[in-house]
Amino acid sequence: MATYKGKTVALYKPRKMAGITPAGKKKSVFVPGKKEGTAKVVHFGDSSMSDYTQHKNKKRRANFHSRHNCAEKKDKTKAGYWACKNLW
Repeated sequence: MATYKGKTVALYKPRKMAGITPAGKKKSVFVPGKKEGTAKVVHFGDSSMSDYTQHKNKKRRANFHSRHNCAEKKDKTKAGYWACKNLW
């Protein structure tokens, strides 16, 4: 648990953040900030994209992974990691 603008938030739990952050329609996740006990927001994904409808197609999923080099994304503080993990 960490704090973001005075509120306690859970880390590494992706969700849509409507109304909480400026990019409310995009998916977001809280990750640890630079200071101890703080959090920062990482926005990822396309706001017009639904969560699960287009991701069941294995060819589309494999194409996304190859285009974005998902196998190499290991840093949880980057949007690319969460786009690869959460969307697909």
